[in-house]
Amino acid sequence: MAVRADAARNLENLLATGARMLATDPGVTLAAIAAEAGLDRRTLYRRFASREELLSAVYVARLEAIEQATAEAPAAVALHRYVEGIIGVNRRWPVDLARMLESDAIRERREISVGKVDAFVRRAIAEGLFRPDLPDGWIQALLPQLMHLVARQQPGLSPARAADLVVDTLLSGIGARH
Repeated sequence: MAVRADAARNLENLLATGARMLATDPGVTLAAIAAEAGLDRRTLYRRFASREELLSAVYVARLEAIEQATAEAPAAVALHRYVEGIIGVNRRWPVDLARMLESDAIRERREISVGKVDAFVRRAIAEGLFRPDLPDGWIQALLPQLMHLVARQQPGLSPARAADLVVDTLLSGIGARH
């Protein structure tokens, strides 16, 4: 059965509002989240019996958004698309990743996502986008740190411009060009 468009928008709004408010105050009430989202609290309680259920749904929505951002394309295009998508995800779903990984199902799904990024990095090395002489895991460790920094410290940059900054920093470094 298809979800009505208004119901889908309400759920998206509720999840995004919940993510933002829970990131700021993990003890925020469901009633406060519903009010901030402009919804009746009964609407929220019909979907989520507890803050933990809402948070779990936020984590699933975040992972789905990340998975959508990792579509196949030539490595240079895929890198920019991925970074732009993840910056948008990080801004829209600002959740505590440590708490997110407490759920076995979500942790397993995230491990699949991490595996896809690892496969992309191997492909990007094979296509000549990244240097092959870097230590194993270096790119995978550096990339999320750069995305996190720009998402949080450069809120005025659009996701596309923020992705330009991250990709340029990743591919060119920060040293003066000679």
